[in-house]
Amino acid sequence: MMLEGKHIGFGLTGSHCTYEAVYPQIEKLVDAGAKVTPFVTYTVENTDTKFGDSADWLTKLQGITSEPIVNSMVKAEPFGPRTPLDLMIISPMTGNSISKFANAMTDSPVLMGAKATLRNQNPILLGISTNDGLGLNGVNIMRLMATKNIYFIPYSQDDTEKKPNSLVSHMDLLLPAASAALNREQLQPVLAQNAEK
Repeated sequence: MMLEGKHIGFGLTGSHCTYEAVYPQIEKLVDAGAKVTPFVTYTVENTDTKFGDSADWLTKLQGITSEPIVNSMVKAEPFGPRTPLDLMIISPMTGNSISKFANAMTDSPVLMGAKATLRNQNPILLGISTNDGLGLNGVNIMRLMATKNIYFIPYSQDDTEKKPNSLVSHMDLLLPAASAALNREQLQPVLAQNAEK
């Protein structure tokens, strides 16, 4: 893998139910020798849910990466001109953030980090988690898939009975997808086997 010595931004958005699957992948990035700078949205920073308190998730994140958490637009902006990232990962990425990113709306530290990385023509890797990926957000996902330097962790439907429009990335494929993105390649197949339990 091409991860050792790379500076990776890792953005988390508000798909709280997905953090348990994502945090072990952040640990693996660090273990592989990458410098990981965490970026969080305001929702991640301020919302307590049945999946855990925001303060606990942030403390755990800080313990994994040891890098300061980027939690404001002011802190995120320098990752364009002064501190370029080799790769920006956003995982989980909600439908709300997918829609904003696809339509150039930069209103969170995570999306500012992504915009800064695209400005430097470096790769972005998205791990989607959205209940309307096969609904209204489908067009936004396809727009991002067709955009230069944007790559996806392979994804599939996660509950065809109760949530037929829902798409979730297979987070266990994050590391190979990151290595592929650093090589300017999309890990295939991007449409993975359904993740239903």
